[in-house]
Amino acid sequence: MSDTAGIRERLKELRHHGKMQWSEIEHVWAGEPVDVVEALAHEGFAEYKREVARSRRDRPPTGGVWQGLDSRTGIVASAIWVHRDAGAVPIVFIEVDGELLDGNSR
Repeated sequence: MSDTAGIRERLKELRHHGKMQWSEIEHVWAGEPVDVVEALAHEGFAEYKREVARSRRDRPPTGGVWQGLDSRTGIVASAIWVHRDAGAVPIVFIEVDGELLDGNSR
């Protein structure tokens, strides 16, 4: 598995600034996908895939996926998000090199 210390530190900073929360009950992150993507990009992951899902063309996205590649290491990072309710903060799943990142400190 890869060293995810830098990414975990970025997530910790987002939590500290109130931009993300970890739900121990649901085992998901709650936050804006753009903040997660920016954190991953800051750690050297360059976007190579971004898709959004919509229920209809005239509706806002209901979710999406972002994948980035660290060309130095060949490691892939992914963020998958879902908007559950209108006005609610999206839930986000974050994976780096096959490891799902949770809110537990390591």
